[in-house]
Amino acid sequence: MKFTRREAIKATAALVSGLGLSKPLLAQAPLNRVTIPSSGQQIPRIGMGCRNYRAEANSPDLAVFRDTFAAYHRLGGKLVDTSPNYGNSETVIGNIMRELKIRDALWVASKVDREDREDGIARMERSFKLLGGEYFELMQVHNLIGTDTQLETMKSWKEQGRFRHIGVTTSSDRQYDQLAALMEKHTLDFVQIDYSMGNRSAAERILPMAQDKGIAVLTNLPFGRGRLFNAVGERPLPDWATDIDATSWAQVFLKYVMSHPANPIPIPGTTKAHHAEDNVAAARGRLPDANLRAEMERFIDPLLL
Repeated sequence: MKFTRREAIKATAALVSGLGLSKPLLAQAPLNRVTIPSSGQQIPRIGMGCRNYRAEANSPDLAVFRDTFAAYHRLGGKLVDTSPNYGNSETVIGNIMRELKIRDALWVASKVDREDREDGIARMERSFKLLGGEYFELMQVHNLIGTDTQLETMKSWKEQGRFRHIGVTTSSDRQYDQLAALMEKHTLDFVQIDYSMGNRSAAERILPMAQDKGIAVLTNLPFGRGRLFNAVGERPLPDWATDIDATSWAQVFLKYVMSHPANPIPIPGTTKAHHAEDNVAAARGRLPDANLRAEMERFIDPLLL
């Protein structure tokens, strides 16, 4: 039976209520932060992926998206990751940031996915127009498309102050050999990869390599496209969840990602305010150590078979 995240949150809330637990002081604590090796800049340990911010002009989804951004910002979230490939999401997000007057308060990352140099320039200029701002914190080559060509432009624009950081992305371990070669060849500030409690192949080579080279890491698909929620179903949280201050399965999954020694920053797709609240809470409190990470892996692996 498919088990939705909303149901998982409700089940956890019911369990906490049944135990008579009050709202913890932890909810008022500042968010844990990560230092970007190449710049020394510190950012909160949780991001927000915006792949599904697609809506027509009069869609009721726009109000939902706006509330999500407002909640994420209010709770201290900063990193917003988008792409021109995500339908009209850059238009939607740009309008929301202008309406809420929070563009300059956010750490905005976008992408470019063109083989041709001039096409790539046009693509990035359009992102500036739609998303606003004098610079992007991060521009990434999307799915390694036209990487050498686009990185040449991106490096130049970084020197001009239009980008603070540059990087590349993939969401498939089939591209890891190519990614590793690029990490050797180019000076990158970031890589973005797929990594989760149920998909750990990046830990074999890419994450250690990022550590060695001082490359920051964003991780997409931290819930495995919902596969992890389906795997745990209606199970209550294990006792060890309290050792890492986790009060939901989402926080368990996110804290596992965050706790890798390469300090990955998960960017879960987030289109609802209550998901933003749940995700941001994962960036507070304790993280699993190496022993607990191993126990978490032993717990989840049989459920994914």
